[in-house]
Amino acid sequence: MTKKLANTIIYALCDGLEGSPVNGTCKAPKAIIFDFDGTLSTLRCGWEVVMRKLMGEILGEYITMEEIDRFIDESTGIQTIFQMKWIAEQLEKRGIAPLDPWDYKAEYNRRLMLNIEDKKQALLSGACEKETYLMAGSEELLKMIKSHGINIYVASGTDQPDVQAEAAALGLDKYFTEIAGAPLREEKCSKEAVLRRLIAQQDIPAENILIVGDGKVEIALGREAGARTLGVASNEKNRCGIDETKKKRLENAGADRIIGDYRDIADLEAWIFCE
Repeated sequence: MTKKLANTIIYALCDGLEGSPVNGTCKAPKAIIFDFDGTLSTLRCGWEVVMRKLMGEILGEYITMEEIDRFIDESTGIQTIFQMKWIAEQLEKRGIAPLDPWDYKAEYNRRLMLNIEDKKQALLSGACEKETYLMAGSEELLKMIKSHGINIYVASGTDQPDVQAEAAALGLDKYFTEIAGAPLREEKCSKEAVLRRLIAQQDIPAENILIVGDGKVEIALGREAGARTLGVASNEKNRCGIDETKKKRLENAGADRIIGDYRDIADLEAWIFCE
């Protein structure tokens, strides 16, 4: 079976689009901000499993796995260091001296990158097609947006060097005006920083900014600022279709519209540009 045929079969089983009315008057974007992991890239699919195992090893004697699962679900999209600080806080509450949260992050990142590096090398060597690790329609969507002359930004909670390297391995870096990840050993929210910079420095009204992401953090930031928001309830394993857990999370965050992937480019173009 060819790769193209396999993808066709998978995509045929996916329900990718789910519309909801735009909140307020629709205004075409002058800039679009994308989250990266789970929104465009599936290279980090399964990060929750790695984090859950690490947290279970450290905190398993003191809290339940249900509590850990709840925290991971609620914190999806924030900078990783804040998730690691939560580990330290749980230990401190119980009178146990934790490691520096940056040490926990280093170990989490070490474990996660073992798998990601193999995927990146397969991409760079040509042994693997980039579509294997892209949500369906991702590159076509970016091409369409660029054809409208719109600047596209990435704002990610992943470390800056890593998100840049992964975007390059997937051949997507050429579409972005800027790729902003988490600064190394700094506690700064790259998503909020990019959004505020576009509004303040480039004088783009929030209502003319579209934020696209699979996490409640970026959607909530967009809603708070007055930007339009497109929630991506991505099923990362299939690379298409809707993940019901993500969908509920995005609904609660107030996304203007929720989709599962980007296969229906014509529909998305009409929605994005208020046609």
